[in-house]
Amino acid sequence: MLGLMIASVILVIGVLLLILVTVMVKGLPALSLQMLIQVPKGGYYLGKEGGILNAIAGSLALASGATLLSFVFGMAVALYLQLFAGNSRVVHLVQLSLDVLWGVPSIVYGAFGFTLLLLLGLRASLLGGIIALALLELPIMVRAMEEVMCMVPFQLKEASYALGATRLETALRVLVRQAAPGLLTAMLLAFGRGIGDAASVLFTAGYTDRMPTSLLRPVASLPLAVFFQLGTPLPEVQQRAYAAALVLIVIVLITSIVTRLLTRRLSRHVIR
Repeated sequence: MLGLMIASVILVIGVLLLILVTVMVKGLPALSLQMLIQVPKGGYYLGKEGGILNAIAGSLALASGATLLSFVFGMAVALYLQLFAGNSRVVHLVQLSLDVLWGVPSIVYGAFGFTLLLLLGLRASLLGGIIALALLELPIMVRAMEEVMCMVPFQLKEASYALGATRLETALRVLVRQAAPGLLTAMLLAFGRGIGDAASVLFTAGYTDRMPTSLLRPVASLPLAVFFQLGTPLPEVQQRAYAAALVLIVIVLITSIVTRLLTRRLSRHVIR
């Protein structure tokens, strides 16, 4: 069994390294400063000049907006399940629903978001992409938050109640403060899922060569930039697709590093 566990670890690390090496080998030759600071120009997808600045800005806007929106609703749901719902059937029903939603393919969220946009009389836009990604991230956010809040010592809650604090005050001043490092991790998981998803924004966010300027206009994203460029028969354009994928990986890596630094700083106030 120990050998199987070691083999599993080696397999996971090996797959990660294989992905990183493949993307770096194929993407680094096409990566340049101009590619990062310019928007696509005429004929960019035919190998001519331009860059992916619009896709970088669009991905950050989509993922940040969706993560913030899912955090607001997810925090409310997690606090309700932990402090207000008790051990009722509602808790088990909500948890089951979240588990089912977690397993729903992202293309289903995209189709649902597209249908919702049609009902509201809207077209593919930044707002539509944010809503679709928020629905995609919400189950991850709530389940991760709930697990983190379960780890907060129950004695702290009892002490807060004994001092006369209400449930809401206990939730905001004790539970959230003690679970802050884990809540950041939950946001990172949701952000990583959102910024790397293509299927849910394909029909809801659309695609454009312009920078995002309005919630009601289409917006580009890095996953779709990779998808469209890999679909061309031109080798130089396919190299740009791997370069865009490398930029996406670097964004997730930077986000992870910053989150870990903030988590360590917030962990000083956590009572074990």
